[in-house]
Amino acid sequence: MKKFDDGSTQVGAAQGDSASESSQLIEKEDFSWTSVILPFLFPALGGLLFGYDIGATSGATISLQSAQLSGTTWFNLSSIQLGLVASGSLYGALFGSLLVYSIADFLGRKRELITAAMLYLVGGAITSYAPDFNTLLVGRVLYGLGIGLAMHGAPLYIAETCPSQIRGTLISLKELFIVLGILFGYLVGSFQISAIGGWRYMYGLSAPIAVLMGLGMLSLPTSPRWLLLRAVQGKGSLQEYKEKAIDALSKLRGRPPGDKVSEKQIEDTIVSVKSAYAGEQSEGSFWEVVQGPSLKALVIGGGLVLFQQITGQPSVLYYAGPILQSAGFSAAADATRVSVVIGLFKLVMTGIAVAKVDDLGRRPLLIAGVTGIVLSLLMLAAYYKFLGGYPLVAVGALLLYVGSYQVSFGPISWLMVSEIFPLRTRGKGISLAVLTNFGSNAIVTFAFSPLKELLGADNLFLLFGAIALLSLVFVLQIVPETKGLSLEEIESKILKLVSIVVSTRQEGVGVTLRMRTDGGFRTFLKKGETLEIQPKNEVKIS
Repeated sequence: MKKFDDGSTQVGAAQGDSASESSQLIEKEDFSWTSVILPFLFPALGGLLFGYDIGATSGATISLQSAQLSGTTWFNLSSIQLGLVASGSLYGALFGSLLVYSIADFLGRKRELITAAMLYLVGGAITSYAPDFNTLLVGRVLYGLGIGLAMHGAPLYIAETCPSQIRGTLISLKELFIVLGILFGYLVGSFQISAIGGWRYMYGLSAPIAVLMGLGMLSLPTSPRWLLLRAVQGKGSLQEYKEKAIDALSKLRGRPPGDKVSEKQIEDTIVSVKSAYAGEQSEGSFWEVVQGPSLKALVIGGGLVLFQQITGQPSVLYYAGPILQSAGFSAAADATRVSVVIGLFKLVMTGIAVAKVDDLGRRPLLIAGVTGIVLSLLMLAAYYKFLGGYPLVAVGALLLYVGSYQVSFGPISWLMVSEIFPLRTRGKGISLAVLTNFGSNAIVTFAFSPLKELLGADNLFLLFGAIALLSLVFVLQIVPETKGLSLEEIESKILKLVSIVVSTRQEGVGVTLRMRTDGGFRTFLKKGETLEIQPKNEVKIS
């Protein structure tokens, strides 16, 4: 910060002296690993339950259709009904992601996750005890509502409560919990596939985990940052919310109640929250999301999560058992056991991606992974066309698909979505990306069986392969590399959006100048103040 002779103040770009000082403080924050485990674990169980539904459904679709194993009189399901069972939770998640956008700030992260746990419990219980097909669908949709809330609340709670220096690691590890859930679902399916009414056990075992998640979230403190946001938004007394935030942070870090370190951190956070809230006096509108730099971010982020689904990912995971069964593993138990092997492989490849994404970068992993996806889908198409006598081709193709997906679209799509949107429209942009993901997931899952009957498995996987090839072109031509870039650098270097934060030493005075590629700019000035641009990005305020 520089003082001019006339008494005005000059500040450089947003990454100025104060930002550097703040980052140094963040890097030196002391914490105990034992104190961050539970605030990560219980929200991450929401992701595990999402993955468990994917894995369990793979075995449940086999059990439900078996005259000997279903234990029902309505086992003869049509392809449409089977698609509804498989995609019912995803339709619920789609509605949940729509619902949560308008109520998330009211509920807060903690109550949102408790509500998700209750929906998981109720949905899983209704599904496992369903006396008829319609009741089964009600349970699937309620469970899906829990998915929608959990997938929104979990990353927010983890990001807002964990120490900043390990935030990226913990958010990436959440993907591992989803994979662990898928593997657990496969394992339960392999043990229960030969039991009468085994599908009931497959879906019902989610209930104890949901209870653990709910009780765990009840024991955790509210997000301190959410408390401060509510205070800054005028939803209550600033002093009261500040005291609650200090107590919450003390508990999260394993410190004595009301300790001085937590108090200092909360005071610093209040300043940054007030600054951020004042600098963005109004939220970006929907139309702003679909124009300018935000549109570019939406094309990149939305395109990645769209291709993540329409290249066949939901079908390969949800129907892994039936695919393997038709590939030569005639016994249901054989197919589900191979699904377990696929789940283990998925877990290993996810771990590799999490460990290497910051070393190798986003684009190299995406390019290599999507290339593998194209080859695997072409292999599946070839198997169903003229390699039917070689069932290991199908298994190899599935393993190649899973491995390629887990080092590319799986973890990196959501990482890019969280990085690419500018601050002003980030909330609405990510919301649109979530809707795109769940919507396309539900459509592909539902359409797989009818399309398989209409086109045949060979042509269907050939179609998915063509779409995957198109997604590879998209990655090569559109998706940028964000490795090593701060969020501000992504806005300026990739989205071509320049933000300059200007302030003076006078308390309460602040200016934000946001420049766009069209040469225009938006300023927030106190009444009576003027702004002057000097050479070399110097800014004078008087």
